Amino acid sequence: MINSNTPVTQLRVAPLGNTLSLFLVISYLLCVGFGLLAPAQMRMYEAWAPLLPGFEWLTWTGFFIGLVEVYLYGWYIAVLFVPLYRVFSRSEL
Repeated sequence: MINSNTPVTQLRVAPLGNTLSLFLVISYLLCVGFGLLAPAQMRMYEAWAPLLPGFEWLTWTGFFIGLVEVYLYGWYIAVLFVPLYRVFSRSEL
């Protein structure tokens, strides 16, 4: 139960969208870098292909498509998460 004196911070879509998108972009770049340095047995890009349509390993086009898609995934999560959070944070479960 939320005390009436406790300030409730409302999540906003834009800051969360930018935060999640940047987090996913950084993670993507780290994974690509790791994939270039790691041995062939640790092929992470095979897991990305179903999640990132148009992604192709070791092509510039595939790299940039993946980069744009992970950025958009961050916004997708924020646009869905914030309204759901607001609904459930108001209700007393």
